[in-house]
This record gives sequence, structure tokens and C-alpha cells, in this order.
Amino acid sequence: MKKVKIFLFSVVFFLNFQSNSFSQNIPSSFADLAERLMPSVVNISTTTTVTTQSNPFPFQFPPGSPFEDMFKEFGAPQERQSAALGSGFIIDEKGIVITNNHVIQDADDIIVRVDGDKDYKAKVIGADPLSDIAVLQLKTKEKFTPVKFGNSDKARIGDWVIAIGNPFGLGGTVTSGIISARNRSIGLTRYEDYIQTDASINSGNSGGPLFDMNGDVIGINTAILGRSGSIGIGFSIPSNNAKLVIDQLIKFGETKRGWLGVRIQDVTKEIADVEKLDEPRGALVASVAKNSPSDKAGVKAGDIILEFDGEKIQQMKELPIIVAKTEVGKKVKVKIWRNKKEIFKTIVLGRLETSEDFKVAEKNTPIKELEVEKLKITVRKLTKEDIKSRKLPNQTSGLVITKIENNSPLFNSIKVNSVILEAQKKNIKNVNDLNEIVNQVLKSNQKTILLVIYNDQNQRRYIGIKLD
Repeated sequence: MKKVKIFLFSVVFFLNFQSNSFSQNIPSSFADLAERLMPSVVNISTTTTVTTQSNPFPFQFPPGSPFEDMFKEFGAPQERQSAALGSGFIIDEKGIVITNNHVIQDADDIIVRVDGDKDYKAKVIGADPLSDIAVLQLKTKEKFTPVKFGNSDKARIGDWVIAIGNPFGLGGTVTSGIISARNRSIGLTRYEDYIQTDASINSGNSGGPLFDMNGDVIGINTAILGRSGSIGIGFSIPSNNAKLVIDQLIKFGETKRGWLGVRIQDVTKEIADVEKLDEPRGALVASVAKNSPSDKAGVKAGDIILEFDGEKIQQMKELPIIVAKTEVGKKVKVKIWRNKKEIFKTIVLGRLETSEDFKVAEKNTPIKELEVEKLKITVRKLTKEDIKSRKLPNQTSGLVITKIENNSPLFNSIKVNSVILEAQKKNIKNVNDLNEIVNQVLKSNQKTILLVIYNDQNQRRYIGIKLD
């Protein structure tokens, strides 16, 4: 009986020890941390001037009609202001602010609200669409409370994090969660290595910071997965990746990324077997740009790049990120698998932004199409080429309809190739914007959505659609 009691006591003691040990890792409150960090997180609002052509007539003219020129002559251009909201954070007491590029892109005016009630005008020091990062400078001589970057490489899956930002215009909002995953790619930008978190992130959080428990910035909140707002899957640019871009934008006003001049693809199991490689790893060179750094160094199509400047390449997607981080003009040793053996090449890196290869790649980048499920349509983002070919105002943003299902509520009112500009008098820049408004309409009693479009004849129209 005595032995049983001792055993039971041991079990209870072990369980209590485990419970106490686990509870010590759970923050009892984020209040002190949030209070310290809030003054460094800002709300960003932008205004953009959009020029449109008005129709003075109560009817339309078909393309090619002799009256079309008369319409253009009498239809005076009209300007209107569009607004957008986002978040950011201060990294220097002189008022340097970090945010996403998509928050401030094409903005005429940028207003940054600090500490909930102080508004300052801001100018763009530099912006990089490829990483979706922008650096702003507040137009004031006041001093501010900055935050510092942490080491995102040390952030582990399961670590506690907090996000602070301006979701839906509700400034000073704090949410918490954990790091759910690392090294995520979701097809938004050229260089993706996102931290995934379940801390609630919504529209307006873009550009805001993701903090660790030391109060250091380990990520820039950039995107969410979910058509109606946060579903616990948000994505942040790792601070170590962001800082390299930010330092260049502050120093040069632009980025200076390393460039190899190769097209690459994944090494599959089948390719690894044929090449007698021990396992699928590295980046397979599909083609080499003429007169590029790789071409000059003797890299050939069919080579498998295993290491770059001492860093092992396990997956193809790792190589562009590592190359981009490397200084332009640096001599880099590259380990290559060729003819079933290892060889080494020394490559002098070029600059991506000035390469012809880059210009061609940008031009030929495929445009992603996304489904708007509740409208039963498929759309893609309006491009600069669309604007030019359709002779639309330069600042136009919206979604091009590429497919309309037969049972879509839009089927009888709107045609394919129409551009959705606004919904419920709010600008539409991406699919999330549209889905958010559609969900709001469906929850309302009216259930009618007002769209502003350019139709397939590039005429601006207001369309009211009843949603079932």
C-alpha cells in the first residue's frame, strides 16, 4: 500500500510540474508589451486622384460611330479622390516609417497618424513592388519613439507574437497568436518567404508590425488568406529579408539586387534519379540569358546549382532570395552538379534592376486569375498594359472580369472584359476588397450591390446588382 501511495504522489507531482512548466510559457497578459509598442505603430491614409471621362449624353455611342468623336470632344475629364488605409511602424526617432508598397502606391497624399491623434504628412523615400516594402519620411522635426528589428531567423513555429495595426480603420488594434509556419509562398511577389501567423490580421493591417515577446519587429504584416477577412491565416515578410531592402531604399532610394541571369526550376525525384543525385535538391538551370553573369562564368542549361556563396540550396525557391540579398559585383563561388559530378564556378553578380532579362521577365510574368465565389465570376488585376491598350486613365485600378458563370447574378448585366472599379462606392484594388464588400452586402437587408465598371467598350457605368 505504501508503494502505491508513493507512486501516486510521483504521478501527481510530475503532472503538476509539467502543468506549471507549460503555464510559464504562456503570457499572462500582453498589456505591458502593447502599451510600450503602441506609440511606434502608425495608421496610414492615402488619397489618389483618379481622372475619368464623363458622358454628357443620356445614351451611349457604339465604337466606330461618327458620334464617338463628338462624345470625346464634349465629355470633359473629371477628377475624383479615392482613399485607402493601412498601417506602418517607426524605426527611427526622426520619423522614418515602414509600410507595404501596396498601401502607398500611386498616392498623391500620404497622412500618417501617430499615437492615435497626431497627423503628419509623409513623403516616399523609396518603394519596392517586388518585395512590397516602402519607406516613408514624416514631414516634421519632432522626435518619435522607434522600434527595432529582431532576428526573424530565430523565430520558431509555436512562438508567441502580437500584431498591432489599423484593421478596417480601427486604429491601435492589438491581436495575438503564434507563428504557425515558416517559408510560405503564396504567389503575390517575386521574393516570398513569409512567416505564417494565426494572429488576427485584416484589411488595414497591411504594413503593420509583427512583434515577438521582446517587442522586436520580426515581420511586416502583408497578406491574409480568406475572402471575408481573417480566418487565422496571415502572412508577414520576415524582418531579416525586409531590413536588407529597407537599408537600400534609405541609402539609395531604390533596390540593388544581385542577378545571375538564369531561369530555374525544381529538381524532381525523376530528374535526381537520372542525374544520379542522392536526393531531389538544388535548382535546375532551365536556360541561361545571353551575356549574363552566369553565361560569362560558363554555367549551362541542365546544370543543378547545389550551393551559392557557401549556402546550400535545398529547394529551387531559395536561390532567387539568396541571390537578391547578395551584393552586386561580388565574386561568388557556386557549386554545380554537372555530368553526375560536382564542379565549381565563380560568378561576378550583375544587378537585377538594370538587366534586360529582368525587363523581359516583368513583361512576361503570368497574371493570376482568382474566383469570386459568391458572384460566380473569375477576375484578374488590371495591368499597366490593359490601361495603355484600353486608353484608360493612368491611375485606374480594378479587376478585369475574365469569366462569368451562367448562374452568376452579373450574367445579364455585365460582360467579360469589363473592369470592376468600385463596389458600394469603395475602390477595388484586389479580390479581397471585392469579397469583403460582397459579404457585407449579403449580410444586409437590401442585398443589392452598386458597382462602377468600365464595360467591354471602355465606357464608365454604374450597375446595380441584386444578390440572392
